[in-house]
Amino acid sequence: MMTRTPQGRTNRLTRPSIAVAAAVAVTAGVVAAAPDAKTAEPTPKLSLIAASTSVTLDSWKDDPGVYLDLGTYLTSENGSFELKVTRKSYKDPVVATQVLRNGKKTTNKALPAGLVKDFSGLPGFAQVSVTDAAGKTVLKQTEAFCPNNASGRIRPDAPANSKYPQSCPVNPFTLGSVWGVENGWASNTYAGYYAKPVQLAAGTYTAKISVTKKYRDLFGIANKPQTVKVTVRERSWEEEEGSGSAARSAAPKSATTHQGHTGHGGHEGHQQATDAPAAAHGAHGAHARPEAPAGRTTGAAPTFNVGHGPYPPAPPALPWALKKESLQRQAFSAAKVGDRPGQTDGSRQAPAVKPNAKRPTGKATVPDVPKPDLRSLPAYGITVSDGYEDVPGKDYLAFSANVWNAGPAKLVVDGFRSPGKELMDAYQYFYDAKGKQVGYTPTGTMEWDPRPGHEHWHFTDFASYRLLKADKKESVRSGKEAFCLANTDAVDYTVKNANWHPDNTDLSTACGQENSISVREVLDVGSGDTYTQDLPGQSFDITGLPNGTYYIQVLANPENRLKETNHKNNSALRKVVLGGKKGARTVTVPAHELVNAN
Repeated sequence: MMTRTPQGRTNRLTRPSIAVAAAVAVTAGVVAAAPDAKTAEPTPKLSLIAASTSVTLDSWKDDPGVYLDLGTYLTSENGSFELKVTRKSYKDPVVATQVLRNGKKTTNKALPAGLVKDFSGLPGFAQVSVTDAAGKTVLKQTEAFCPNNASGRIRPDAPANSKYPQSCPVNPFTLGSVWGVENGWASNTYAGYYAKPVQLAAGTYTAKISVTKKYRDLFGIANKPQTVKVTVRERSWEEEEGSGSAARSAAPKSATTHQGHTGHGGHEGHQQATDAPAAAHGAHGAHARPEAPAGRTTGAAPTFNVGHGPYPPAPPALPWALKKESLQRQAFSAAKVGDRPGQTDGSRQAPAVKPNAKRPTGKATVPDVPKPDLRSLPAYGITVSDGYEDVPGKDYLAFSANVWNAGPAKLVVDGFRSPGKELMDAYQYFYDAKGKQVGYTPTGTMEWDPRPGHEHWHFTDFASYRLLKADKKESVRSGKEAFCLANTDAVDYTVKNANWHPDNTDLSTACGQENSISVREVLDVGSGDTYTQDLPGQSFDITGLPNGTYYIQVLANPENRLKETNHKNNSALRKVVLGGKKGARTVTVPAHELVNAN
């Protein structure tokens, strides 16, 4: 069994930030940049706009700092703005290509080498400067931009839904991603959780926001800086708690937690976590994170993270629509953001894919149709922890592990329970090119995990973890783990048949209840499932191991019970060097080729 930690920049228990009530005002028109004169292909016309001429931001006494959500957006007209971001392997740098579509014709435009260094967005995209009431510059910084921060349509005839993923991956071992602003849509330039709060005293300011010159030149964006008046007000929890139920409903104090499973909300943002997954214990995996400082979403697909591990979800972006006559202001009350039954954030419903009503009948067959390809990512988030209150005085090697599906078919596993039986019988299903079920095969069992924070059905024999000696052959520690499958990380959305909008991005969609008669668990193409091994019994007990070099092995489908297109790529190794003394062990994690993340 294992525990997933919610995504957060740190894993200590903190008071939640308050979701900001946002007043949205929409501009009367959109300034379009001139097309690229160097190509005959139509290019998207990108513009930076501000939804409102003024915003009010809160600075909390217990959590000093202001989240600089200024309500600025990048719009795309005359076609979608689309980028494909990939790397051939971990030995190769990340490269980005702009995809230009003209009817059925598609052309690719390579972006300058080194412009994009990871998968979290376009670095240094927005320039923000803030002056105080006396005209003195008190802040000047650049911010990254994730085009997948889709916030809503800017005109009524735009597509009803954005086809692009809903955030940018930050898993250090991501292999491919697609970023985009849908035609007729706008994406929030605010980075939310992935931007650090800034220090501004209570008072009035003027913020100037612009797209930096290198991106204006590259994408043909007009040099039209936006100016926003900013009011910073200081608030405290004590004052809010004493002001009645209205304040409490606008600012829920209970932090979102997900015991036993990574905080399921989606694929990422702009800042990689630097703290170890076991930095705090928090009641056996009940790690808490603050609420995102964002307004309630209504009527538009919000931004959220499918990518999990130790990373927080992006905030729901602000929905809005173009008003042609005058500025229209709407105030949205704050909403609790996070995962709860049937919901992955403040608005998006994620219903379960229903299992078959009855267990399969007839002869089991494995037809010659596309199958999933399970692959392991190298371990990350590696740290040494003590035994907490469970086993004090010991040393444990904690880590995060991810198994993903490279396709071209999704992994579909149903569990069926005979009346009175403790275990479910599990079956893998196969589908033809039209989505028709054409076969099945028995594939082990599912078991109910009754521990607080879990309380769902785990599919057994999905993966195992081993600590290997320096020769990479002899195992000194091994663990077979059971999972509730969920699409927590967007590992590579450029593979064939990748689903950019998987359904079961949170636990409530697939893991079932104690009295469930059947359960369906799905791992979609392009997505992976991260579990954090940070508790005794999950992590490796290294108390008596000598110092030296070891390898953490993540092994998918260890018994080969699941049918795949390729069984030879199921293992991933990550080198670690143990040091220190008993009770104070250390771990050094060398870079994995070009990926320098612990």
